[in-house]
Amino acid sequence: MPATHRTVYFENAAGRIWTEPAGYLRLDYHAGRRQETDFRALLTHLRQAMSRHGGGRVLINQRQMAGFSPAEERWMIGEWLPRAVQDNGYRSGAVLVADDVFARLAMSNVAMATHHLGHEYRNFSDEGEAVAWLLA
Repeated sequence: MPATHRTVYFENAAGRIWTEPAGYLRLDYHAGRRQETDFRALLTHLRQAMSRHGGGRVLINQRQMAGFSPAEERWMIGEWLPRAVQDNGYRSGAVLVADDVFARLAMSNVAMATHHLGHEYRNFSDEGEAVAWLLA
């Protein structure tokens, strides 16, 4: 979808959340290190957006993302993801893989530690393929 058709739902120093007209959400992480409070606020707003816009599908653009800190990783695994799946209907995440190898490893750790929750992640390098998978 062209960027002109997206609507910004929330943005802070950690990233931006968009609502897409095709019925999914898009999360673009900003480049570089972030404050944990910004990271938590971004993902808390993502959960709220899932509840408001339904669908449980998210395109997660991690291309320029820095790896998760240990505290961010623990929070995602122990609190955010379980709540997003159970309370907000999160079920599918199409991940545009990070350029940074440490960010890719951190995301792999999160995916492996939470596979039992009933949501699914798929990694993509091509955005068109990622969107097609989300909409299938």
